[in-house]
Amino acid sequence: MFNRENTASPGRVRWQDEAVLMLLGFAVLALLPFLVSDSYSRHILIMAFIYAIVASNWDLSLGYGGVFNFGHLALFGIGVYTYGLLTKFLGLDPWLALAASGVISTFAAILVTLPILRLKGIYIILVTFGFAQLVMQLVLSQSDITGGTQGMVRIEGLYIPGHNLIRDQKFGYFYIALGVLLLSTIFLRVLVRSKVGASIIALRDNEEYAVSRGISLARQRVITLAASAFFTGVAGAFYAAYQRNASADVFGMSLSTIILSMVLLGGTSTIYGAIIASFVLTIFSESMADFGAWRPIITAVLIIAVMLVYPSGLAGAAQTIFRSLGRLRGNVAGAPAEASEPRTSR
Repeated sequence: MFNRENTASPGRVRWQDEAVLMLLGFAVLALLPFLVSDSYSRHILIMAFIYAIVASNWDLSLGYGGVFNFGHLALFGIGVYTYGLLTKFLGLDPWLALAASGVISTFAAILVTLPILRLKGIYIILVTFGFAQLVMQLVLSQSDITGGTQGMVRIEGLYIPGHNLIRDQKFGYFYIALGVLLLSTIFLRVLVRSKVGASIIALRDNEEYAVSRGISLARQRVITLAASAFFTGVAGAFYAAYQRNASADVFGMSLSTIILSMVLLGGTSTIYGAIIASFVLTIFSESMADFGAWRPIITAVLIIAVMLVYPSGLAGAAQTIFRSLGRLRGNVAGAPAEASEPRTSR
């Protein structure tokens, strides 16, 4: 029904060109530890990687799927506590626990998808928000296992044979986080460029027409939320391993607002926009630390200013800049040809 040509939109970058640009971008990121030697700056970048994974996967369900899933951060929290419980109480290998956290978060996403298969609009928001609150209350009520409001401490960290992750000034954790972000980005971009991605977008743009052409709303909604959950859960597990603790704050509105701001500022239905915005907001917010209570206000003003100028977010701004540069190069390349044309005599 959908071939590769139909999934492309006018002006869309070829997948070969996108792959080259993406790898170049990640190659630049891989060089940062050699330019930024202090552990605190690397910590900021690691947190930006974590936020980028969560925000870009939320963009899959919110931007591409058009599903207002406000339980997305609950999937991140499930990854956090799954990793903590598996390593602390069951003694599971940290790397296996990392993968298992993604699987458990995926099953949780499928579970929450079942009640919203036929719902729309505000009803999806209410159900998914209620799911997030339910998970948080479950964590708080089982204080004997989860630590309740005190959280879990001394969680087992990740390991690399022959390398000390604790005393390397966050060098190892930097590349682990970067690797997870790379895998997540490749997965998301391959998905949205596939026939499945085309059907997800078709349902978002015109649900009645897509259903009439044989696309299953229920199946695609399950696929969308499940696909957005795996790396979100892995990011939560990595967060727990990196911080060595788990807190119910991961279910709070504060973190949800931050991640949602990254999705909107970056521009929905882009994946890359959410990643770029994660770096911008994390680094910008940290640079404003001396402003105290003014920091969130300044950050909010920045977001509003960008959205007013570029409603499509940072991704839209980047596209506008690239188009302008392309037209400028075309004009410069065409100028000598026009100047060299011989004049015809009258």
